[in-house]
Amino acid sequence: MQLYIRVSGVVQGVFFRASARDVAKHLALAGYVKNMPDGSVEVVAHGPRHKLDKLLEWCKKGPPGARVEKTEFEFSEEKEEIRDFQILY
Repeated sequence: MQLYIRVSGVVQGVFFRASARDVAKHLALAGYVKNMPDGSVEVVAHGPRHKLDKLLEWCKKGPPGARVEKTEFEFSEEKEEIRDFQILY
């Protein structure tokens, strides 16, 4: 299963990407996280639904220093094979 998340608020410059990667790796998820030009952060993760739910709950709060104002998300079938979780620049 795939989960797409778009997180808005104070989410850049507060270690959101590094923290999201750590959480995803701890959950053994594959995918990526990246900053978007509008100041939001995009997360795409692949794995079992119960683990994706845990990542989503974490993204709704973020790391200390983040102020998440909005979280948009969508579950779908996996569209591509991804083996690791990484930060894209």
